[in-house]
Amino acid sequence: MQVLQVQLEIRPDPAEVGRARSWARSRLAGSGIGSDDPLAETLILLVSELVTNAVVHTGRPAVLRLSLPRVVAESATVRLEVADHSDRAPVPRCVDGDQTGGRGLALVDGLADRWGWSPEGSGKRIWCELDRCEDSGESTTICVGDASAYEGLAFEVV
Repeated sequence: MQVLQVQLEIRPDPAEVGRARSWARSRLAGSGIGSDDPLAETLILLVSELVTNAVVHTGRPAVLRLSLPRVVAESATVRLEVADHSDRAPVPRCVDGDQTGGRGLALVDGLADRWGWSPEGSGKRIWCELDRCEDSGESTTICVGDASAYEGLAFEVV
């Protein structure tokens, strides 16, 4: 299957999160994945979480990349990557039930079929993938992968 790769440069400004969501929505629509598709809704949430982590916790520019199937099929994988200029790895963080932050990567872990991170140049790249699976019904199904070793932990990119 052919894949379209697109990217957006992100400034180190929390207002960029909204711009990244809008940009991702338009790229998904351009690839035939509608805004009401469960895959799109989940991907936009993941974009929000990973871009927020990059701009808030690093204070440096980042790059958002999407790898989208050129043809929408019943079975396809969408990949999201955020590369930033901080070499600090994601660090497990326990959060109190009353805290309003610190759950971003735990959310990514729960929603994505796969996710991880790796060093990239002088920084790092955090990625996640969502699989669209065949479904006999009318609605689109998002496959859920195995639980990761981080299940139950909250993370913060610092």
